[in-house]
Amino acid sequence: MAKATFVRVSASALAWVLAMGTAQAQIGGDPTPAQSSSDVGQESAPDIVVTGTLIRGTPENLAVPVDVISSEELARQGAPTAVDLLKNLTVANGTVGDANQFDNRAQGSEGVASVNLRGLGPQRTLVLLNGKRMVPSGLGIPIVDVNMFPAAAIGRIEILKDGAAATYGSDAIAGVVNFITRTDQEGFLVSGDYRWIQGSKGDYGGAASFGHKQDDFRMFASVGYQRRSELRFTDRDFAVRPYTENPQGAWTGGGSPGNFDFNGTVGGINLTTDLGCQGLGGFRSAPGSNTDRCFTQFGAFDNLVEPEERFQAYVESEYDVADNASVRFTGLFAFTNTRVTSSPSYLPTLPPSTNAAFGNNSLFVIPGYAPALRDYCALYGAQAGCSRNAAGALDSAAGLPVLFRPFLNGGNPLFQNGSNDRGSAVSKRDTEAFRFTADLNIRVTSDIDFSTGFTFSQYHRDYDGTDAFGDLLQNALAGFGGPNCAYASTASRAGLSAAQLAGLAGTNGCTYFNPFSTAISANAITSVANPNFAGTRNPAGFNLTPGGGLINDNSTIDLFFRTPNTQLRTQQYVGDVALSGRTGIRLWADRDIGFAVGGQYRKNTFQRRLNADANIAVTPCPGTPLNPNATCNPQTGALGFLGTNPAQDADADVYALFAELQVPIINAVNLQLSARYEDYRGAVGSTFDPQARLKVELTDWLGLRGGVGTSFRGPPPQNLSGSVVSLQVIGTGFRAVEVFGDPNLKPESATTYNAGVLIDSGPFNASLDYWRYDFAGPIESEPVSGLTTALFGASGVANCGNPAFAALQSRFTFNAAGCGINNVSRLRAQIFNSADVKTSGLDFTASYRGELGPVNVQVGGAATYVIDYKIDDLIVEGVLVQPAFDAVGKLNFQTTSYPVPQWRGNWYVQGDSGPHSLRLQFNYVDGYTDQRGAAIFGPNLGALGGAALTRGKEIGSWRTFDATYRLALDSGTTFTLAAVNILDRDPPFARLDPNYDAFTASPLGFTLKAAVSQRF
Repeated sequence: MAKATFVRVSASALAWVLAMGTAQAQIGGDPTPAQSSSDVGQESAPDIVVTGTLIRGTPENLAVPVDVISSEELARQGAPTAVDLLKNLTVANGTVGDANQFDNRAQGSEGVASVNLRGLGPQRTLVLLNGKRMVPSGLGIPIVDVNMFPAAAIGRIEILKDGAAATYGSDAIAGVVNFITRTDQEGFLVSGDYRWIQGSKGDYGGAASFGHKQDDFRMFASVGYQRRSELRFTDRDFAVRPYTENPQGAWTGGGSPGNFDFNGTVGGINLTTDLGCQGLGGFRSAPGSNTDRCFTQFGAFDNLVEPEERFQAYVESEYDVADNASVRFTGLFAFTNTRVTSSPSYLPTLPPSTNAAFGNNSLFVIPGYAPALRDYCALYGAQAGCSRNAAGALDSAAGLPVLFRPFLNGGNPLFQNGSNDRGSAVSKRDTEAFRFTADLNIRVTSDIDFSTGFTFSQYHRDYDGTDAFGDLLQNALAGFGGPNCAYASTASRAGLSAAQLAGLAGTNGCTYFNPFSTAISANAITSVANPNFAGTRNPAGFNLTPGGGLINDNSTIDLFFRTPNTQLRTQQYVGDVALSGRTGIRLWADRDIGFAVGGQYRKNTFQRRLNADANIAVTPCPGTPLNPNATCNPQTGALGFLGTNPAQDADADVYALFAELQVPIINAVNLQLSARYEDYRGAVGSTFDPQARLKVELTDWLGLRGGVGTSFRGPPPQNLSGSVVSLQVIGTGFRAVEVFGDPNLKPESATTYNAGVLIDSGPFNASLDYWRYDFAGPIESEPVSGLTTALFGASGVANCGNPAFAALQSRFTFNAAGCGINNVSRLRAQIFNSADVKTSGLDFTASYRGELGPVNVQVGGAATYVIDYKIDDLIVEGVLVQPAFDAVGKLNFQTTSYPVPQWRGNWYVQGDSGPHSLRLQFNYVDGYTDQRGAAIFGPNLGALGGAALTRGKEIGSWRTFDATYRLALDSGTTFTLAAVNILDRDPPFARLDPNYDAFTASPLGFTLKAAVSQRF
């Protein structure tokens, strides 16, 4: 792209990606005197390319609504992290960045940060580095990970707050964020920082960069390292709340201690809570009734912030190969190593097959001869609900797949160690990214430029899960567990009677697994001991050695507890060619008509590879681990909760032609016309998108701008086929939702409108913009909340068996209890072109510069007001699953929208005097409503009353006050001290698993950051 210069816009400066700042934007870390608008973008600087146009030499004051931020402005704000500033961004909603494993739109995105302009989805904001694309991730929502960009290398950021597909192609529906690297640095710059966070070991990092240029050569290199420390749920009082305060706050009715039918062979399902529930920290909802359940807390095992380690290395070089030609090469390598810390085990939602001992395709069975069951019934007596048959033998116990799990309150012994005292399950999330560009720029004439370039980028994500093979778990419950069991396979037990199985169980290397509270020595979070732990007693006749059925041993657990692995690789190849410049034709202005024409080819590839446990081609059925010839229909794999996916390869070729005109009609009126044609080939088809923008300078201080155009986004290749499993809340807990691609997807499209008033009067700058998006056919996953509400209603069974809902009901897999919201084991959903969206709003910015004695003072602010965010009726399988609604001012959990607060704003005052700089900033996000109805905020839920249930319906506003002091010495040394959330405010309470909205607020509380940098 172009050699960089600096530009000035009459809008708020936004730090890192649109954080609120000043109207002055500069390249590099050194303060530079402001240029007047007449100095910028004239013929003396023909190489400038402003985001929003492809024409070199375009003046910065054209009609495009672009905001600009310099690295100097970022430094004045204390160099905040991408996540911190994205959440203060006034023109965005629904930021992915903090740990948020409980929302399917963020699942698997640990360590990833994204930009989500207008809340339309991060996949609809085109993110560029030096004007060129970076391949999106292969995660459920394909987003560009801005954590991969080298912060120390960024010279400025330009943000186009309008649809821009006519200029840039697919993905720019909401706008464009263009990260532009430094071009003016000479010598070395090194820096380091540490951030104190209560309850955490703190965050720290360092960076170094070097720049050099001479007559025909320029180079720049940068490296950066960041370390983010773990912050647990238990490190914040607001994150773990009693069941009576928030039943949705990471409480589950399928935990450990769990819920069982202790006379499972008698008939019917007569569930009773494990009587060790309350002693181990569980909540017992209705003692003595048929709705008695044990609810246990899994959030205490999770993290609000996962430990992250990141590294970026970037290099670029530019050579003048002739008087009129130059070549430029850039290379980027980055990695992030992090993890997800989760519940010690998940629900075994897939019931065991008949290939397992006592497997019956519906329930897990603990036979009456199992030592753990005999001990449990002897311990608790009649109150346990145990029964005996006519011969006096103890009846079996049964567990519904969604009402118990192998481990929870006691932790998982496979993971317990010095750094993981809770015994949480831990799964890696490792990422590597690479990008290479090569460009040739030729000055054909003094007015015409030719450019061509190639970009290759790759994003690789390697991640694990933790889950159980249901058939191997069932075998262990029946005494045929462990790695050395001679009777584990189906064939070894073929034709044996129940009595014969009882004689073989627990012999010849076979072991038992104890699913009851008697196997838990203590609550892993509170360390409160279990007085009924089997290891503290000596029940007569029972083997107390590991594997004896009372005390669980790791080898038994390790066999059924699995680590599925997935590797995702996305690649993008881009070839560009363009001819641009000035036509030599003028109308009534002093400037020639500008033009750009060209073409682009893009190839996107997606690859998913899985290990044997996670690959449905290798492990197609629940019984496969015990019987390689096992069959099932449908094929579900053997993993009980996370689901099993197929390997997948997908690719898409895109061909594009574009043209643009810059038409100065008179000196005060500039018209921009652009159009783009893209062909996706095959069933997806093609799209043509025009755009027109107009800028009118009414006076030397007052201007108007406006525009209208269409934008689009083509379906990612992985959405056209295959499937992927996500975890979403259905009824009382998380369930596996398998989401299938659709080869008939069409590009989503939007018509965008923008109209604004600009004031640039010396020290005072302000803008007011109206924006609107008419968005058609957004590519989404069907909303789980809508599907379940439509079928089950408030009663939980409302339309079960209704012929009009038969097709919708067939999407659900139920356990043995039959159709009902709390009996769902799995759900099949679809990627599809969803309901149309219309959203509009207003952006405000203002800043004023002045002097107060020896102090240069600037005050300013930015705010966004969302007028509406209307989503049309959504029909699935002929059923209205999501009635039309306005998402403004709502949480929008499990809908097709992100949280959309109506107001967002930042206000600041900045003072500079000599080497000293002080900035005070107030950030505000309006409160909003949890739109969910009776299922969450109903009149009664177990032991809870209406007053408790209504809490959290209204989610409060999020307000923080920050301060940054900076001392820049003549020696090139700069010291910075930044205090964020000085008043130490907790995020507003929300009826979600972490008890706050991780898309909007921050869990960190007050933090203090110290940084130092040195130039050489």
